[in-house]
Amino acid sequence: MTEAADAWHSVGNLAPLIWLASLALCALLIAVLMPLFRNFALAVPTSRSSHGAPTPQWGGLAVVSATLAVAAPVWLAGQLLGSHTGADAYLVLLGALGLVVLGAADDMLNLGAVTKLVAQTVAIIVMLAALPDDMRIVPLVPQAIERGLLFFGVLWFVNLVNFMDGIDWMMVAEVVPVTVGIALIGALGALPPDALVLALALNGAMLGFAPFNRPVARLFMGDMGSLPIGLILAWLLLLVASSGHLVAAVLLPLYFIADASVTLLRRLRAGERVWEAHRTHFYQRARDGGFITIEIVGRVFAVNLGLVGLAVLSVVAQSSWAAPLAFLSGLCLVAWLMIGFARGRQ
Repeated sequence: MTEAADAWHSVGNLAPLIWLASLALCALLIAVLMPLFRNFALAVPTSRSSHGAPTPQWGGLAVVSATLAVAAPVWLAGQLLGSHTGADAYLVLLGALGLVVLGAADDMLNLGAVTKLVAQTVAIIVMLAALPDDMRIVPLVPQAIERGLLFFGVLWFVNLVNFMDGIDWMMVAEVVPVTVGIALIGALGALPPDALVLALALNGAMLGFAPFNRPVARLFMGDMGSLPIGLILAWLLLLVASSGHLVAAVLLPLYFIADASVTLLRRLRAGERVWEAHRTHFYQRARDGGFITIEIVGRVFAVNLGLVGLAVLSVVAQSSWAAPLAFLSGLCLVAWLMIGFARGRQ
């Protein structure tokens, strides 16, 4: 971890500036572009919606633009100064931009499932190309098989992040803690500076978006935000996993993974058409069960903070039992939350 730790010191002094610049730029972009957002691709309420009035849904454009606009120059400056650790990281930004375009096109043209799948496939292949050639997460598995499994895992992860963006502040309650956890693990010397910069920039941008998305939201993120953010988070979490901290990489997004995956399996078992829109995620069932939005996202945020603590514990603890116990504790915490959501208000 020595090289990564040294890299953190080079980024650490700039961390507050990176975070603040991204936050301010995102908020400024939203303020400037809000008239445009009100005239394009409004989210019109349907029987599956959790909102009651047409609402602009291009907030993700500001979030992703601010994240990339801050991260790329910092990466370039680091590269010029000799402290940048991989020009391939720019491929992540390219893949994210591709998904921004996909989200915008889908909002305006209502693209078919095949077209969206092809575009996502290209973006994910581009992102995976940014990973180190010798990167391994499960060394016992042949590398070619591992990369194939990573592709399908990232494809599912990008879409589940999109599926979970269904109520006000849900993405904020997820992305802010996850990026904090990634930054903390990076501060412990487990990540290259590229990842740290991107995590800080994304965290700041999400907080810049948060006031506009607080219940009742004046602005939604839309697919042009949730899809590229899912891709960025996937890259960051893969780097955490490849640094020897697979448990931490799974713990950080565990609520989103569990809610979306259990919901998919439940719908498959019921013989439903899983490619069609629905409102049966656990957080949506909580709404139908009497919880108000702020109660739901408050619980999600609190559980995610607990998962961050467990993820960091799995990294710093010396005992060989620490990671398994942290993972088991995280599973229990998420199960408690999902069971409570499914039961509704008693």
